Amino acid sequence: MRKGFPEVIFGDGKSPEQIRSIVEALLKRSDRVLVTRASPEAYAAVRDGASDARFDETARTIAIDRRKQRKTRPGVLVVCAGTADLPVACEAVVTAELMDCDVERVYDVGVAGIHRLLDQLPALQRARVIIAVAGMEGALPSVVGGLVKAPVIAVPTSVGYGASFGGLAAMLAMMNSCAPGIGVVNIDNGFGAGYLAATINQIHDE
Repeated sequence: MRKGFPEVIFGDGKSPEQIRSIVEALLKRSDRVLVTRASPEAYAAVRDGASDARFDETARTIAIDRRKQRKTRPGVLVVCAGTADLPVACEAVVTAELMDCDVERVYDVGVAGIHRLLDQLPALQRARVIIAVAGMEGALPSVVGGLVKAPVIAVPTSVGYGASFGGLAAMLAMMNSCAPGIGVVNIDNGFGAGYLAATINQIHDE
């Protein structure tokens, strides 16, 4: 009631039967349900009782939306450094879309080929809020932050070789960015970034 969006189920560590039971309980008082870090087995269990459940294999999410009317708002852009970062980026997209955002996607624009990012400058500059997802050295949000006026939500991923320390190097780089207007969420937390971006976008309209 406070946030305008139902509690989200974190699927990792829960059995398919536990997830199905929680989904059934939530559907009794909500017309939307989101499960993150879901497995195909969990989806099969949920679909037994909710045939309208949708599974995004890349994002590892299960979503149910039973609203008869839905008004969406533009303004959220998800920019992703590389293909290996897609699971986290797609989790952000699914979350923001379920929270009534029209999400624009710009993928595979890592700083190793910065011309690809500059080709997307019009999309970057019309966004109200940007989610920048990157692993390795985590430079993408800093570069994006230097090009746009919108707030940038940086998402470090655990993608990278040994010295990336499972995403810690990217997270520290993002937190030490000299570009203003950047906030950082936890490693691989696409859900948190999508939720925050949708909240910012909603406040922008209000």
